[in-house]
Amino acid sequence: MEKHSDVHEVVGIGFGPSNLSLAIALEEHEAKRDGHPISAAFFEKQPTLGWHRNMLLPSATMQISFLKDLATFRNPASQFSFVNYLHAAGRLAQFVNNQSFFPTREEFHDYLEWAESSFSDRVSYSSEVTSVRLPQGGGPVDHVEVAVRGTGPRGATRVVKAHNIVVSTGLVPRMPAGIDRDQRIWHSSEFLEKFRKLTQDSVKRVAVIGAGQSAAEIVRFVYDSIPGATVSAIMPSYGYSIADDTPFANKIFDASAVDDYYNCGERSKDAFWRYHKNTNYGVVDDEVIRDLHQRAYDDEVRGTPRLDFVNLSKVDSAKQTGDKVRLTLHSLRSDETSDLDVDVLICATGYDSMEPSELLGELEPHCLRDEQGRFRVERDYRLATGPEVTCGVYLQGGTEHTHGLASSLLSNIAVRSGEIADSIAERRTNRQYSTA
Repeated sequence: MEKHSDVHEVVGIGFGPSNLSLAIALEEHEAKRDGHPISAAFFEKQPTLGWHRNMLLPSATMQISFLKDLATFRNPASQFSFVNYLHAAGRLAQFVNNQSFFPTREEFHDYLEWAESSFSDRVSYSSEVTSVRLPQGGGPVDHVEVAVRGTGPRGATRVVKAHNIVVSTGLVPRMPAGIDRDQRIWHSSEFLEKFRKLTQDSVKRVAVIGAGQSAAEIVRFVYDSIPGATVSAIMPSYGYSIADDTPFANKIFDASAVDDYYNCGERSKDAFWRYHKNTNYGVVDDEVIRDLHQRAYDDEVRGTPRLDFVNLSKVDSAKQTGDKVRLTLHSLRSDETSDLDVDVLICATGYDSMEPSELLGELEPHCLRDEQGRFRVERDYRLATGPEVTCGVYLQGGTEHTHGLASSLLSNIAVRSGEIADSIAERRTNRQYSTA
């Protein structure tokens, strides 16, 4: 890694799949092939690469094709493709024989770790970016100072400089209003870690809030893992809704759809979400829905019902009382409330988009906003800034309002990272010409 006094071309804040894909795009960029590599350093507060580790449930599969990996849609010949990973692992033939486009999440995570192993010289783990500062002095600002604090017991703060920063700190777990996490109330993002510590013999009833993929998978997993427990699936809908993964609907995740969304008006953007939200949000794969229905039916035949579908209901409150959690349920059907005591409550209630305002610190007032107070984002995922700031601030996430449904998903990750890499390279060339 370069000396701390040097100005990196890129500092990546966060090192999950998005910035890993960017590291690959920078590694393969034509600028490097021309002998002018783009210097980059990445900082991640976690101790290792981690992508939804607590939802790597056995047999849970990806909801996107293996071809939508870190690189293929940008560069089909990339050495970092999922196919090359399979070849390196000696499993290419076996994977093909599975006749499936969808690897397990566990295997995809192993692929991410395999790709990440090539970038150990550019990423610092247990390193949290605490702020972004403007350099002292007048005139246009062409770089920023990034404060990085070690998260270990002797974590010291250092400052690195960058002409461009790429923020990819991930989604923020969202809990239901008025419900806080504790030892018996969990968010799905911490599920496996908490579940493994559970004394399962004492668990008689588990409740899961949510109607999306994570909720349904957790319901199935808990049902299968604790044979004596009743699992209450609490959802505001009548039942799980199927995810639309048909060919025409999936075109909404094509790279060309980003242009369509970015260039259309607000009414059309609203229509995009209204018509195509069921491709990803609050929906469940057909196979999981049928699996759960079959389990419930088999229980009915045996006379041992263990799956309790509490539909058309919401949780008004949840409070731990001793070794139980008391839920107050509000029925949308009757408008009445009732109590339910459970041993564990799991909230599979989704995530909020990345919000970088606090992290950007002194730079934030120079970032322009639209009429609704949202960041203005250029087509290349760069925040629009005032003329006094010429450094680049790029977002990998938090751009749903400008770039559409795939902004926080893996579907367009390779192309998005390539576009950011191209933009950074072009801006470097323009800066060098302007100072020559």
